[in-house]
Amino acid sequence: MSVFVSIQLDKSKDEPLYIQLYLQLRQMIEQGRLKPDEKLPPIRKLSEQLKINSVTVVNAYKLLEQHGYVYSRVGSGTYISDNLHNQLHQLEPPETEPFREEEFRLMDQGQIHIRSNTINFASATPTPELFPVEDFKNVLNEVLDRDGGFAFGYQESQGFFPLRESITAYLRYYGIEKTPECIQIISGAQQGIDVLAKALLNFGDCLVVESPTYTGAIAAFRSRGAKIIEVPIEKDGINLEVLEKKLKKFHPKFIYVMPNFQNPTGYCYSLKKRKALLQLAKQYDTLIIEDDYLSELNFSRKKLAPLKAIDHYNKVVYIKSFSKIFMPGLRLAFLVLPEQIYNDVLAAKHTSDISTSGLTQRAFDLYLRKGIWQKHIQYMQKIYKERYKVMSEALENFMPKEIDYHLPEGGLTFWLALPEGCSSNKLYLECREKDVVFVPGSVFYSTQKDSRYFRLSFAAVYPEEIKKGIRILGNTINHLLKNNTKNKKGTNYYTPLL
Repeated sequence: MSVFVSIQLDKSKDEPLYIQLYLQLRQMIEQGRLKPDEKLPPIRKLSEQLKINSVTVVNAYKLLEQHGYVYSRVGSGTYISDNLHNQLHQLEPPETEPFREEEFRLMDQGQIHIRSNTINFASATPTPELFPVEDFKNVLNEVLDRDGGFAFGYQESQGFFPLRESITAYLRYYGIEKTPECIQIISGAQQGIDVLAKALLNFGDCLVVESPTYTGAIAAFRSRGAKIIEVPIEKDGINLEVLEKKLKKFHPKFIYVMPNFQNPTGYCYSLKKRKALLQLAKQYDTLIIEDDYLSELNFSRKKLAPLKAIDHYNKVVYIKSFSKIFMPGLRLAFLVLPEQIYNDVLAAKHTSDISTSGLTQRAFDLYLRKGIWQKHIQYMQKIYKERYKVMSEALENFMPKEIDYHLPEGGLTFWLALPEGCSSNKLYLECREKDVVFVPGSVFYSTQKDSRYFRLSFAAVYPEEIKKGIRILGNTINHLLKNNTKNKKGTNYYTPLL
């Protein structure tokens, strides 16, 4: 513990204690004072030494994992990593201040400060009045009357069997024919990703992700000390040529994809690419993790079945969350598992939290059986299709012509691009001062380098706010582009003689 005696935390600073601790531990690692594979102090021991809450240490360790500085071993502790990500950070320090860097990094996980008058294009969580509170209260009361104290006991780790039966019926609607024995109930999609990372990845293993991709998945995979291989995503799906080269070279444990309304881009895979992806998984003997986070919000007339529905090789692990369009706080999702990984996933789930809330599982089982779910989905589609149209029209009316953007066919997000050389991090900071926030593209790449891309979500914004917010955003972008032009005029540069 001698090296940790030098840590000094100042509670009078505006900077949170967990960031102060993270920065000092990171510096120790970069300076070589903490060596690869050296174990960090147990959370309780370090919190007692520094006289801080253990949650502060937990958060600092999590940030170190997200940056790739450490990795965890289940039941053993947290260890210093020696992977490439550390070297990149040493060679390429972030341009932003540490506090702002963390603000960018944690946005997609809901870790962003929103003032009461802020127009929030960052969150992908529905506004609270859309939650089916009355319907769910009724099924909760019915479960309590029916099951009494049994509703509060532990369920088996795989999940409440009647709910797994209900889910098999739900899956049948999407063309997925499975039995309850293939279903694993989990506490939200993020836990599903984390459980799969624990079950499938060892330190140093490789995996493939779309680029850009969901930042929560990046954090989970990095926490295992895995090597993340990025493959560009195109408007009709992942770049198959690049993917096959990576499969040949790295032999990854799995490929993590979102075929329907990908987060953050909103892109959908073509049927041709879906079939080719499955063929590659078979050819190179790797699994595919399909994260289906919003396929119900389809605003087109196309029927977009999950990749799992055409998985004839049993290579797809299917993750489905009900959080985004149900009630995020309930943390309810499920996995459809190939037989060969069933035992490993069950063990990882048990070590994570033993089992998902029994009361929640029983209530949602009844919710599905009564057919209330489909009624709720139709209601959400109506609300969000209206917001989608308002957002589309506002972008058309107020967005500068230099901005490129994709009109998705569903989901809750739009993916936009500034001209080459512009920074969405800088745009974010300027818009934040005007009480408009969104998610810069840097959040969705494993290197977290600055990017010209950014994501807008209309999940938590009312129609009248959408118009106002896009107008402010458009004006701010115009100002940013004018400043960039002025700066370039005063700069000497070379051009080829053509």
